[in-house]
Amino acid sequence: MKTLHAVRRAAGALALALLCGVAAAQPAPPDLGATLSGVLAYAKERHPELRAMRHEADAAAQRVGAAGALPDPMLQVELRDVTNEMSGGSFNLLPARVGSTRYQLRQTFPAWGSRDAKRDAAAATADEAARRADATWAELAMRIKTAYARYRQAHESLAQTRALLDLVDRLEHVAAARYAGGLAAQQDAIRAQVERTSMLSDLAMLESELRSARARLNGLLVRATDAPLAEPRDEGALPTLARLDAATLRERVLARNPQLAAEDARIRAAERSKDAVFANRYPMFTLGVAPIQTRNRIGEWELMFEVNIPLQQKTRRSEEAEAAAMVAAAQARREAIATEALAVLGENLAALEAAHRVETLTQASLLPQAEVTLAAALAGYETGKVDFATVLDAQRQIRQARLALIKTRAEARMRLAEIERLLGEEL
Repeated sequence: MKTLHAVRRAAGALALALLCGVAAAQPAPPDLGATLSGVLAYAKERHPELRAMRHEADAAAQRVGAAGALPDPMLQVELRDVTNEMSGGSFNLLPARVGSTRYQLRQTFPAWGSRDAKRDAAAATADEAARRADATWAELAMRIKTAYARYRQAHESLAQTRALLDLVDRLEHVAAARYAGGLAAQQDAIRAQVERTSMLSDLAMLESELRSARARLNGLLVRATDAPLAEPRDEGALPTLARLDAATLRERVLARNPQLAAEDARIRAAERSKDAVFANRYPMFTLGVAPIQTRNRIGEWELMFEVNIPLQQKTRRSEEAEAAAMVAAAQARREAIATEALAVLGENLAALEAAHRVETLTQASLLPQAEVTLAAALAGYETGKVDFATVLDAQRQIRQARLALIKTRAEARMRLAEIERLLGEEL
């Protein structure tokens, strides 16, 4: 039994070593998580889904040359009079020991334009695969940006709440001092303690949110969910509203969206595949040459010309109708994706503009007013001019304003990530 347990432990250790082998071979940068750009660079280099799409695109590119190649030539060897009845000999399979041997080499040439159409269709399919890889990265980058925005929000909310907890501690000391001096009721000290307990509960929730956000981001980076991440640093302001012109962004989406580019390539592939199918209306040709060996010498030469007769028109018409339907389907799919992309762009652009306005109002007006109100309420309470409830209300207002500002910025970053996914590039 002890031996069995030892074997199981060894197997578990080996499995863990194998799972961690790749990560150990390429350790993460020590500052991973400090900046969004560093996180994106890490994911772009190592994410397996993206690597798979790149390999598929490379595989599709390898098919281009084969698509337009001629079919393999055919070699036929025909041994005549292997029983040697004409010469009075015996059975033999050697070319020089039979009546005669005919060697035929044949090459088939597809219908005119068929090879070029197939090659172009394969090239368009390879381009589609490459665009699909770009679209995969755009989608993955959006998910990473969203997760990073939540990670940043959790960090900043936690830091703000801890700073405000220090303020509540100060209020609690002031209330306790005034109560000890007989200048305030015991209820003030109790309310300060209740407020502090409430904030400690909020801190516990925010710490849980931070762990959840870290796990989500690590999952997108294909790392252990509890792997360490550096604290996020400030990376500057969001793009100004002047850079978010709706008409310009719509044009850029239609011109650069990776999904639309992939659909354009699919349409080209379908159109060239249709051309290849239509080329089957014309006959294929086969040319052949055949030397005939008699004993040890070549005594005769034959030339062969073969052409297929495309009489099965019903089959060809069905194939042509199928190819035309595939082109129409690709065009309709492209139109649907374009319509959806523009709708999503409009939705996120409106939300981003609203977030800009809310951030401006909060920073320029709401937050300064809340800070002034808190300072005045605290000074008034220390001198006995206002009650403790007024101080707590002012503290809650500034807390809500700061957390709302952090949330608004996070929402704006997530909306921006969605817009950048549609554009296939950074703003």
